[in-house]
Amino acid sequence: MEFIVTVNGAARTVPSGCTVAHLLEILEIDPRRVAVERNRDVVPRQSYGATHVEDGDQIEVVTFVGGG
Repeated sequence: MEFIVTVNGAARTVPSGCTVAHLLEILEIDPRRVAVERNRDVVPRQSYGATHVEDGDQIEVVTFVGGG
């Protein structure tokens, strides 16, 4: 079973039981280089594997950019 979530403003289909960690894997994003917000709540990095993504969730993934 799959459902729809919104990631950075775009609708995405994800598998049932998907966690934030799995979503980042699907998106090919290194979890060490991003911050994730689920329904306007920041998800602590240590909780990515335990935080399930649910149908209709609004996910924001912010990438850290270094410069000098």
